[in-house]
Amino acid sequence: MQLDEQMKCWNHAAVKVLDIRRIVMEAGAQLSSYTLPANGFIYTIRGSAVLQLDGQTYKAERFYMLHGAKGSSLDIQTNEDFEYILLYYRAFLAFPSYRKKWLLAQPEVAPFSLQYGFAPSSPLGLLRYLDELEGAWIQSGSLDMLHTKSLFYQFIHEMMAQLAEQEIKTELADPVKQTLRYIQNHYREQVTLDFLAEQFNYSSRHLSMQFKRQTGHSPIDYLIQTRIAKARNLLLRSDATLSEIAAEVGYSDVYYFSRIFKKHVGISPIQYQRKMREEARTEDRPLVISESSIGRRWKSGYIDYENHYQYIDGGSTPMKRRKTSSSMIMVALLSITMLLAACSSGTATTPAAGEGTGASSNNSSMAVSSDTGSQTNKDNETRTVSTVKGDVVVPANPKRVVVLYLQGDVVALGIKPIATSEVFNGAAYKSELEGVNSLGTWFEPNPEAVIDLDPDLIIVPSEETYTLLKDIAPTVYIPYEKMTTEERLQSIASIFGKEQEAETLINNLNSKVEESKQTLADAGILDKTVSIVEGGLKGMVVVESKQYGRGSQALYEYLGMKAPEVVQKKIDVVSEAGGSNLSMEVLPEYIGDYVFRSVYEGADNLTDDPIWSSIPAVKEGRLIEIDFDFFYYSDIYSINKQIDFVVEKLLAAPRAQ
Repeated sequence: MQLDEQMKCWNHAAVKVLDIRRIVMEAGAQLSSYTLPANGFIYTIRGSAVLQLDGQTYKAERFYMLHGAKGSSLDIQTNEDFEYILLYYRAFLAFPSYRKKWLLAQPEVAPFSLQYGFAPSSPLGLLRYLDELEGAWIQSGSLDMLHTKSLFYQFIHEMMAQLAEQEIKTELADPVKQTLRYIQNHYREQVTLDFLAEQFNYSSRHLSMQFKRQTGHSPIDYLIQTRIAKARNLLLRSDATLSEIAAEVGYSDVYYFSRIFKKHVGISPIQYQRKMREEARTEDRPLVISESSIGRRWKSGYIDYENHYQYIDGGSTPMKRRKTSSSMIMVALLSITMLLAACSSGTATTPAAGEGTGASSNNSSMAVSSDTGSQTNKDNETRTVSTVKGDVVVPANPKRVVVLYLQGDVVALGIKPIATSEVFNGAAYKSELEGVNSLGTWFEPNPEAVIDLDPDLIIVPSEETYTLLKDIAPTVYIPYEKMTTEERLQSIASIFGKEQEAETLINNLNSKVEESKQTLADAGILDKTVSIVEGGLKGMVVVESKQYGRGSQALYEYLGMKAPEVVQKKIDVVSEAGGSNLSMEVLPEYIGDYVFRSVYEGADNLTDDPIWSSIPAVKEGRLIEIDFDFFYYSDIYSINKQIDFVVEKLLAAPRAQ
């Protein structure tokens, strides 16, 4: 992050001083792996020491300033008596408009989670403010607290000035390292993705993406693996009760612990303990010892998912799935047994949530279908749904449905789920989901939260979410990005046996489209050109695809309106979401008779921009602002509402000549 950007953040920040203290360490003393509970400044007063912050080494002499982010690991090795001031604070972007603008522009940057160290050019100026801060903090009266905050801003001003003068380089703390360390140290505690993101001042989405990119797993999956690994070790090495082990690894409910253990290991904790101890006794027999003396025995891990705790005697390797393991083989054998039993009985049974889906998952890997359809088994009150993952047996009348991202189509079919991924506040169907549990971002739900809901059906939009949740309950994967709105709705309808309802919805939409096109044609608007843009003063994205969202489906696909020729040429050949990021100087060439601009809280005000204001569609009042949240979704419920909005606004705008 550039220093001037950091200064802008401080200008928009609300701060709270959390603690300030003076610490003296004797020569030779050490501080090891101390986790900063908040963002903090360390300012050395006397002596010297070697400081490490997240592995980065700083040699701190008298008057050395070090800044670390919340969650960073601090190590101190003193060479002589060492005194320093430690100042903890909390800061966040106070104004929603600026915060949203910041997140859209730089989602990968946490504005106050920077790491840097330097020797100030004017050290006594900083010390003066810190001394006054300490004095006001000790008094702790209401007026003193106000004085503390005032002094803190003055301290920040002085430090920023010295950073700028010395051109000190600042760098971001690594959120993945921080998260790994936090999970390893706090796996016994209640941990969620949102909590981890808040701990390190990152968005949930960014933390999840970075973590998965570096480790191959989501943060919550890594947490579960860590807990299961610890539980396995306790089952093997102690006689603790199941309740004691569950509590030790972070589960207050022993039944829930047993359930999630079985889901990941393939057998219950007690069965695992008996099996492993029996194997240990077998390995102690002379025959086995003789066999092992012939060849070198492979050092086997005690968990199927390797992580930093994968070996009984320690070790550290990157997380990855082992290609084979005894427990995985046992799960496969169990699955084959269940499959044969199902075939021999000649009937399908409804899987119990969290258990019976293993069979359906294995079936899905054997039979792949390009179509999605369903067949009802009335005797067992189940329905067999053909999906791209094979046949999945689902309840004929599911009562506890969990759906990710595709909730608009589900709502349109008259079904209210018990939980969904988060929905933008401005979504067309937001009010229809009042009281429904939120599972966070659609691409990374919390499996534990889903298990707690005990669903009887799960609908997911991606391979990753299918893999994550398929063992909890019957799970149907809808590859929505490869389908039209109608195809997607029909696929989802087949899961519930609501094909007729879907047909009615599609027919109603088609009727609305024809009526709307006729209305626009009668008004002399249908043959005019329209553009869709999103962005601000630094650049504007022009939508060049029917699949981009932001109203592109409503305008270009359903109403059949055209863009300016330079844009339409791309729309005619692009089959996926696409757009071009343009400067204001060339933007007028891409604007049609009407322009729709996607806006959000904190979007740039373009009123005073001469280029924007000179565009005929803008100057003559044919600019239509559309809400980002409302036009984000492309389900049939949202498309209906978006078409109504588009037609109404086009009719209300001045006519283009």
